[in-house]
Amino acid sequence: MTTQTLDRPAALAVSSARTVTRFLPAAGIAAGPLFLAAGLVQGLTRDGFDFSRNALSQLSLGDLGWIQIAVFLATGVLVLCAAAAVRHRLRDTPGGTWAPRLLTAFGASFLLAGVFRADPGAGFPAGTPEDRVPTLSAHGTVHLLAGTVGYLALCAAFLVLARHFAARRQRGWALATRLVPVGVLAGFAGSAATVAAFTAGAGFGLIALSVVTARLTWPTRQ
Repeated sequence: MTTQTLDRPAALAVSSARTVTRFLPAAGIAAGPLFLAAGLVQGLTRDGFDFSRNALSQLSLGDLGWIQIAVFLATGVLVLCAAAAVRHRLRDTPGGTWAPRLLTAFGASFLLAGVFRADPGAGFPAGTPEDRVPTLSAHGTVHLLAGTVGYLALCAAFLVLARHFAARRQRGWALATRLVPVGVLAGFAGSAATVAAFTAGAGFGLIALSVVTARLTWPTRQ
């Protein structure tokens, strides 16, 4: 009995460590591919959706909007897993405090975006007028603000992670993580010309996060 009592906490500790080192990184890495794959499939199959005019956020609208809402919520949870994995891996290192906090804010923005839907417009859902909505609804405003703050937090997280890589003299990764915010913001700036530029910028940020999460946490060695 004594041996079993002593072994049980140790077994629980090992199980918890395995969860951190295996599940959380894998979940975080999956966030970007999941969101983009789901958006691509829906965009190609939903009536009235046009990648050159409509943002992926608008897939939350209509009869099948629940699918994209679920994708937003799942992606938010997966990004939070990435934040937790990065926090565990970068503990007591340069960037180990603020990078996870900023990634947590990014994950939370997806949860908000899932609860507060984008406004219809540009012909979607099918039957919606072709013009963009002149004024934002309360839901649309929160959705837009959540996305804006979330992606600014992501850009800041990459700059913090650049400090981590620079401290380890990993110059290639340091440069890459400094350039990611440039690519994301360039895509957002280009959205004035085409919505596809916004989608490209947002997607680039998500894929970059998956790649950097993999570099930092999977496999579990630096």
